[in-house]
Amino acid sequence: MKRALIIICLILLVSGNVLAAEGNGVTVNVLSKTGASWDGKDLPDYANAKPEITILRIKIPPGVVLPMHKHSVINAGVLISGELTVTTEDGHVLHLKEGQAIVEVVNTWHYGKNEGDKPAEIIVFYAGKAGTLITVNK
Repeated sequence: MKRALIIICLILLVSGNVLAAEGNGVTVNVLSKTGASWDGKDLPDYANAKPEITILRIKIPPGVVLPMHKHSVINAGVLISGELTVTTEDGHVLHLKEGQAIVEVVNTWHYGKNEGDKPAEIIVFYAGKAGTLITVNK
C-alpha cells in the first residue's frame, strides 16, 4: 500500500511537470537533487520507522553566530533572503547567497553565521523519524 502511494505521488509529480511544459505559465526549477550533503558525503539511508517531516523558517540577524550543532536527520533548505556561511568543525566552508539551496550535513558538527548586513532567512525541511531530535547543540 505504501509503495503504491509513493508511485502514485511520483506519477502526479511527473504529470504536473508535463502540464507545466504545455504553456500554462507554471515553471519548475530544480534547486537541488542529490544523494550527498554539501560537503560531499553520502546521505544516510532512511530508517524503517514512522516518518516525521519538520519544516522550519529560521531568521538569523546580521552578525549572529549559531552554536556548534549537528542534525541526526536528513535536511535541506533554501536561503530566501540574506547570506549565510556554514562551517563544519573540521573546516569545510559553504557560503550561501539568497535563492541558493543547501543539503545539510548529517551527524557532523557545524555552525552557521550571518556575515551580511541584513537578516538571513532560510526555510529548512527535516526528514526524520517520529520522536527523533532534529538538532543537538554541542
